[in-house]
Amino acid sequence: MDADWMSDGKCRDMDPAIFFPNDGVGVQVAQRICAECAVKALCLEYALVNRIDHGVWGGASERERRRLLRQRRVARARAAIS
Repeated sequence: MDADWMSDGKCRDMDPAIFFPNDGVGVQVAQRICAECAVKALCLEYALVNRIDHGVWGGASERERRRLLRQRRVARARAAIS
């Protein structure tokens, strides 16, 4: 997947540690930054496709990305059955 979009991210000049928080408050801080980012959807898709386990990507926490991946697997399985 092309990563040229990264140079347009709102996070490009920020400390990466902001997006790899240790607590829920840190996750919320990162998510607020992501909320106004022009490449939020591309960032999230990059993290999902590449199975990135840590940090906030595209405004989604690790737990949220796991849930999205699980939902996609279920949808694919249902489509295959149909």
